[in-house]
Amino acid sequence: MADKLQNIQIRTEALSLHYGAFQALKEVDLDIPARRITALIGPSGCGKSTFLKTLNRMNDLIEGVRVSGKVLIDGEDIYDPAVDVPLLRKKIGMVFQKPNPFPMTVYDNIAYGPRIHGIRNRRDLDEIVVRSLKDAALWPEVKDRLKTNALDLSGGQQQRLCIARALAVEPEILLLDESTSALDPASTSKIEDLMTQLKARYTIVMVTHNMQQAARISDWTAVFMLGEVIEYNRTGQLFNQPREQQTEAYLTGRFG
Repeated sequence: MADKLQNIQIRTEALSLHYGAFQALKEVDLDIPARRITALIGPSGCGKSTFLKTLNRMNDLIEGVRVSGKVLIDGEDIYDPAVDVPLLRKKIGMVFQKPNPFPMTVYDNIAYGPRIHGIRNRRDLDEIVVRSLKDAALWPEVKDRLKTNALDLSGGQQQRLCIARALAVEPEILLLDESTSALDPASTSKIEDLMTQLKARYTIVMVTHNMQQAARISDWTAVFMLGEVIEYNRTGQLFNQPREQQTEAYLTGRFG
């Protein structure tokens, strides 16, 4: 489906998912490279966010979900019964569409995850908070507001705080589910710049309805239609020379 990829970190094999009787994903085969940005695009309801949530088993939280096929991360099947799911979600952070900071201070939002995983030393927590806020390009704006309630930050700042919170537990993979769709253009630009910097250290998989965003910052793009991946390729090639008529129709606004 795509040119041969190197350094595959995430691989799905015949991945299917049902919500009760409804099949949301249909035997999806996808190879996602390490330390690149992979965008998932397609019409609303086509399975993009469902697919994203299979990568850290967030769909486990929904009643009536059935998953078949495989999701391999670094060669390990994450749906194996022996998998430690909290540890998996530490490795694979997720940022949602709407900023969802906890109703506590900026500092405590970032320190929350490390504390859950057993870090109690104040000096260690201080270092993690500073590093995570710097990594999320938020430190200059909040360094004097660490004891401020995180809900008092702007929407764009709250979303970068959520990214910093995800980074604080030192994941390897970041999942972004339309993480800029609720933000103004200036905040969106900051997060896009941030993603471009972070891909040197993290594998990033992002769902977006903004095709210009996918074209700007992703390295690879997968097009979903009705629960299937109809095309997957390097972003420049997919946007400029799509192989499938459905892809071209979607990109030109004649479908979806």
